[in-house]
Amino acid sequence: MAEASPVKNSALKGLGPELPRASRDKLKDRGLIEVDRSVSPMTLELTDKGWRTCGELIGGEPPARSTGAGKAMFTVLAGLRRWLDRTDSRPADVFSPRGDETAPLDSSEKADKTVDIEASIRAAYASLAREPGSTVRLSRLRNELRDIPRGDLDDALARLRRAADVSLIPEENQKTLTDEERAAAVVVGNQQNHLLSIES
Repeated sequence: MAEASPVKNSALKGLGPELPRASRDKLKDRGLIEVDRSVSPMTLELTDKGWRTCGELIGGEPPARSTGAGKAMFTVLAGLRRWLDRTDSRPADVFSPRGDETAPLDSSEKADKTVDIEASIRAAYASLAREPGSTVRLSRLRNELRDIPRGDLDDALARLRRAADVSLIPEENQKTLTDEERAAAVVVGNQQNHLLSIES
């Protein structure tokens, strides 16, 4: 998560605990990471579900057998969770790839980009909703807007929910959610939202 990009399998030992094959396969089978064997050495990258799971762990209790260093790390993560909740932010807002030298957008470019994405969300909702005000699953919305980076789309949804006609809604019956629908959730504070409603 901290690297926010594909990581060479051979580089993992330098970043933290080594990831043996059995553990790697378990993470892959659970849909938490993607393994790219088309390059050498192979690379590993978090899936959307992996990002969501990491986000849920931030601020959690340390495992019972944690060492002093491990407990210290969870204390730092608890502070990060408080900041994320206070600012309505997500881990993707904090972690970015190394060496990302992309020139920052000026304020007018940021404003234009924000307006464009929010307009795209409204247009996609209109094409998917049965009628204004009905709910649309975010998994369907993401499929319509797959060209927009997840971080940008999540940020736009979080901003858009502040509009009087827009609501982000959690699924009441969590047992009905598929893995795709869970992974598509937008987390605001500690609440996972799976549905979008726009009145107009």
